[in-house]
Amino acid sequence: MSDFVQLWVYLSSAPLFGLTATLVVYVLAQTAYARLNQAPWANPVLWSVLLLALALLATGTSYPSYFSGAQFIHFLLGPAVVALAWPLWQRRAELRQRWGRFLLAALLGGVAASGSAVALAWAMGLPPEMLLSLAPKSVTAPVAMGLAEKLGGVPALAAVFALLTGLVGATSGKYLFDVLRIPTDTAGWAARGFALGTTAHGIGAARALQVNADAGAYAGLALGLQVVLASVLMPLAFRLL
Repeated sequence: MSDFVQLWVYLSSAPLFGLTATLVVYVLAQTAYARLNQAPWANPVLWSVLLLALALLATGTSYPSYFSGAQFIHFLLGPAVVALAWPLWQRRAELRQRWGRFLLAALLGGVAASGSAVALAWAMGLPPEMLLSLAPKSVTAPVAMGLAEKLGGVPALAAVFALLTGLVGATSGKYLFDVLRIPTDTAGWAARGFALGTTAHGIGAARALQVNADAGAYAGLALGLQVVLASVLMPLAFRLL
């Protein structure tokens, strides 16, 4: 037993521990997700986060030790988001025709997502720092952290809220769309994807891309629009308020 403990201490301090642990856990979660016919509640990102968090807590491994290796995956988030532009390029003719509708939908969706969260937090009497950290919850985590810091919120809280928002959207979106009877034709998939990208940022876009190519493309479009609109308009809005 002591040999196992020593081995674990050695491995957990190795630079590639976080990378290896993340890949192994995600592959296992993705395999289970595929065998369960991509059930929303079996989202591999959700279960990977839970399993890794439990493993770190159970073994007493510090987050900096884990992230020293996992930062390689973190670095790939940028290229992964940029890669979402390729499906949009394939649909550039439709985007040119309807750019005004997409822009308006993104603006209204972003206002609804941010405004509802801030209004609910204010009604519950939460402190101002939490309200400001909640405001960018539907923008991808790195941007949400930067916006929260600029608004006077807490970047770490903003990252947590963004992660939770993405997971909730990715796991519950399908059920909500079915209740609303949004069809699964080409237009319906575009609407589903755009809604997921607007409210659940990168995690929602990844979920949409797994389900349908059109949904994934428009989720990527919504994600990009939210980043631009939130980065420009949110600081101005809070400054006026």
